Amino acid sequence: MISLLSKQHSLHAPQYEYFRGEPVPCFESPQRAEFVEQVLQTRGHTLRSASADSTPVLPQIHSERYLTFLETAWEQWLALDPNNASVQPFPAVWPVRSLRSDIEPANFTAKLGLYSMANDAPLVAGTWAAAKEAADMAVSAAELVAAGERSVFSASRPPGHHAGADFMGGYCYLNNAALAAQTLRAQGAERVAVLDVDYHHGNGTQSIFYKRSDVVFISIHADPIYEFPFYLGHADEVGEGQGDGFNLNIPLPAGTQAEAWFAALESACDRMQQLKVDALVVSLGLDTFADDPLSQFALRSEHYTHMGERLAQLGWPTVFILEGGYAATELGNNAVNVLEGFEQV
Repeated sequence: MISLLSKQHSLHAPQYEYFRGEPVPCFESPQRAEFVEQVLQTRGHTLRSASADSTPVLPQIHSERYLTFLETAWEQWLALDPNNASVQPFPAVWPVRSLRSDIEPANFTAKLGLYSMANDAPLVAGTWAAAKEAADMAVSAAELVAAGERSVFSASRPPGHHAGADFMGGYCYLNNAALAAQTLRAQGAERVAVLDVDYHHGNGTQSIFYKRSDVVFISIHADPIYEFPFYLGHADEVGEGQGDGFNLNIPLPAGTQAEAWFAALESACDRMQQLKVDALVVSLGLDTFADDPLSQFALRSEHYTHMGERLAQLGWPTVFILEGGYAATELGNNAVNVLEGFEQV
């Protein structure tokens, strides 16, 4: 299987994030991608860089206003004070409920709040370059699959599934899985499924496709009653308008073991087959691992091989997009286990 790696992901290396009210080293760090690359190399996988430019696809998924802000945010931050080069900006106010979000404020931190769902997507000088390359990788992977590859893995960093059409959050800035799905549609797939297996619900991907029937979104995740992103991912969210019936959430309780998780995967596979999908994008979050510091699920490394085997049995051209997974030293093994499980079927 071809695996796409980033040359610029390390440019996005925030010093800290806020976790439970305290500044802590970022869980989403450059080391994540480095461990994945090491295992891919050790186990003999074909490694490439992005071959496509996501620029034409980006405005099909994200609003122009948000893209402009994200691309220029660091310049705007430095324009306020050159000393800001050593300061990570964080939003101070969010436009919740009765507040307006249609007018972009002039104040930078207010803009940052407008385009953020939470304060867990810190900006640094290299954030746009890293996120843009991750988007290029996702589009490249989709184009390779559309051209005849059975499957391609994009080791995208930063991840993307929490990013909506006009907001960042959860370490995500551009929605790589949505870009891949949009590209597959443009390349001729009649109906694409995005299957999100991350521990956390892919709220951004759901919101992007919620009113569409040409892209199915299915997520197996921790119940948002107790877990991030908290405000989306419930079982009664089934799609709207033309998308009614094309969104499936399978929230699971804390402590979920492998048997229950794979039962949920069977339900997801059944739904995708019923809806006559002909291409698949997997938001490959690996924070379902038992030793992940942000997870309360109990999958082990061997279970990721089984995951890959089951997805291969669907028989669809498949794009794998790396999402979460914060047990960094095990992330590479778990990711490659999925890929090799897929390849051996």
